[in-house]
Amino acid sequence: MGVYRSRNVLAGPLTADRLGAVELPRTSLGRRGYRTDDVDALLHRLVYELGERTRLLDDALGENDRIKRALRAWQAEVREAAGVGRCPAAIPDSRPSPDGRPAGER
Repeated sequence: MGVYRSRNVLAGPLTADRLGAVELPRTSLGRRGYRTDDVDALLHRLVYELGERTRLLDDALGENDRIKRALRAWQAEVREAAGVGRCPAAIPDSRPSPDGRPAGER
């Protein structure tokens, strides 16, 4: 099954601004078609919905970056407190050994 392609299709990513700039050709008098007010109302709703989704995605990506930076900062603090360099494998294991001795007495 093929994908519908139109001469007037928007090339590139669809954004609220680009969708808002779309002008559909008008039908000549006496021809069937959609009512202009209905098409305009649908386009306005699509512009709003796409803009809202884009805003929510941007917020989620920003929060994701903030959490990643906080995690990296926390990991650096833990490494510094343990007196270790960048290698996470060098962080001392605080769990007791299988024979029950504390971590420092292995």
